[in-house]
Amino acid sequence: MSQFLWPTPIQNVKNLNKHAVLDLIRFTPGGISRAELAQRMDLSRAAMTAIVNDLLESAIVRETESHSKQSGRPPIILEINPARGHVIGIDMGVTHLTIALSNFAAQVLDEIEIPFDITQGPEPCLAQAEALLTELLEKNDLNIEKIMSLGIGVPGPIVSEEGMVIAPPVMPGWDGYPIRKQIQAYWSIPVSLNNDAELGALGEWAYGAGRGESHLAYIKVGSGVGAGLLLNGQIYQGSTGSAGEIGHLTVDENGPACDCGNTGCLEAVAGGKAIARQGREAIQKGQRTLLSSMGPIEELTARDVAVAARRGDLVSQQIITRAGSYLGIAIAGLVNLFNPRMVVVGGGVSQAGDLLLQPIRDTIQRRSLPGAAKTVKINTAILRRRSSSMGAVVQALSNALHQFAEKKGGESLL
Repeated sequence: MSQFLWPTPIQNVKNLNKHAVLDLIRFTPGGISRAELAQRMDLSRAAMTAIVNDLLESAIVRETESHSKQSGRPPIILEINPARGHVIGIDMGVTHLTIALSNFAAQVLDEIEIPFDITQGPEPCLAQAEALLTELLEKNDLNIEKIMSLGIGVPGPIVSEEGMVIAPPVMPGWDGYPIRKQIQAYWSIPVSLNNDAELGALGEWAYGAGRGESHLAYIKVGSGVGAGLLLNGQIYQGSTGSAGEIGHLTVDENGPACDCGNTGCLEAVAGGKAIARQGREAIQKGQRTLLSSMGPIEELTARDVAVAARRGDLVSQQIITRAGSYLGIAIAGLVNLFNPRMVVVGGGVSQAGDLLLQPIRDTIQRRSLPGAAKTVKINTAILRRRSSSMGAVVQALSNALHQFAEKKGGESLL
């Protein structure tokens, strides 16, 4: 099982098995029967019955009939009880802030997304997040006491133990700021803090294109570029939380300056800000392009370029294709290093679809070792812009559900 989802449980065999059973129930589409649980866990029926009874008594799991079409009486299956509580997932990007309200079955009940500027610094940004969360809760007739846990993703390297970012290239003023501690001070609930690309990998693994894959790379192409790495079923963060900073690999020694201080970084030539800049430069050079009719030049975005490319604009298609080729160079190196089974490309720029994906695929086939290139699948994120916020929901649910599992007999955390 995917042990990165667990908090540290009480160390006895039954309790460890209970946490494993809980995750099997969570991540098996359509629910799972007792018999299948016992088979997959290699446990006796009596041992499984004791574990399941604990989970039923806690009311975090419920029994229901299978919805699969088969003759005879439908088998009884186990699934997470969606009515047991609520959690919050927050995706704090460079230019957007998304807050999702979910029940315990990871069903998003409501969400709000607003334009955002992470360069304002931690205190204004977290105050804005607090106000937006308050608005979301009031809209749904809830208060913070009804929220069991909160997960948040930010676009920087995370020091998990400290709950902060370290030397984030696109988050000026955030270095060493106690993000998790401050959020817990606001709301007094359990908080998990992760990198947004890591959460994108988790979201797509749990509910998207990479469902069930144990070797997965998620590439988030938004304003910048980052990667979340799922290796052997666990998120890989590296020794200081900087693993996956693929956006700061040098792909063009003579390329433009990057926000990190280097030149020719992937992010500087293929990130959303770079794509928008190239679109503005094309207009300024007088090139014939639909981009010149898409509003004020200073407000042009990468999404505008992607839209124009899908509408057949040659200049925009060339920009997107070039970005895809650069992304392919970096991802080919990642494929050689980590040999993932699947690479999922997400973030706002991925909405360009095959215009972006095909040059990525072509470059990987040319530049990766044949053994790795033949087996890797390159897909677009199914969850689209929700990948990271759903990853935050998964982490928040992990905190809440596994804390409930520690409480024998359903001792309430409410």
